[in-house]
Amino acid sequence: MVRRYLPLNALRAFEASARHLSFTKAAIELRVTQAAVSHQVKQLEAQLDATLFIRLPRGLMLTSEGETLLPVLQGSFDRIATALERFEGGGREVLTVGAVGTFAVGWLLPRLDAFRARHPFVDLRLSTNNNRVDIAAEGLDYAIRFGQGAWHGIDALPLLEAPLSVLCAPEVARCLTKPEDVLAHRLLRSYRSDEWPQWLAAAGVGAGPALPESVVFDSSLAMMEAALQGFGIALAPPLMFARHLETGALRQPFPVTVATGRYWLTRLQSRSDTTAMATFRNWLLDEIGVEKPASE
Repeated sequence: MVRRYLPLNALRAFEASARHLSFTKAAIELRVTQAAVSHQVKQLEAQLDATLFIRLPRGLMLTSEGETLLPVLQGSFDRIATALERFEGGGREVLTVGAVGTFAVGWLLPRLDAFRARHPFVDLRLSTNNNRVDIAAEGLDYAIRFGQGAWHGIDALPLLEAPLSVLCAPEVARCLTKPEDVLAHRLLRSYRSDEWPQWLAAAGVGAGPALPESVVFDSSLAMMEAALQGFGIALAPPLMFARHLETGALRQPFPVTVATGRYWLTRLQSRSDTTAMATFRNWLLDEIGVEKPASE
């Protein structure tokens, strides 16, 4: 077998360009010029005697050869980064996790001290988002998100069901004696316009009059802060706001719930497992009480 030595800069230029599907964005990330990235990729294509990209008027598209090479490089770069981070962290293994804000604040943060105590070798780095996340571009090992579990190129492990219900401040709750009473108040919602109609149907409220004024939030945490201040009535998962319900800061005036999705632990299908990733996944499943995959 003839060993072929390829320049690391060219491999990195290809990986960044493939991740962004743009030489310009890759150049910004790598802090070089767009011309330098393009030249390095052409050099790599010449050495491999293969076309890795189809150049489009706006952006790039991977060829089948490029699609084959990308996950191999990503896995290799990830392993290199993990090894180097362990040197920098005194032997600790870095784990980067992005989580939708409601799960991070309502479920994960109260349990993080216990996780760190049990697994001190994991250097967990947590970021929050509004359920819009790009695992590859953000360099995440895992992303915890809400939805139906179907994302292209993503492995998704089911975590918690989180049905939505009416949550509001105590002074607002005192005005609600039956489900249709919510129609006399300002409704708070996420970008999904079907949530309130689904809940009203589940509560037995007919089509009737049009929905009242509603305010759309791109963050459930911001929406719930508005609800806490009495600005309106929110639809949110009671499970994630259990502490507010226990203290009486929030009320759930009706037991009616509606399921629109659940929380999932997601990762790139091309991402190779690390000890820290397996440790975090198994801890999550233990805490939630979900049975581990049979292969483990």
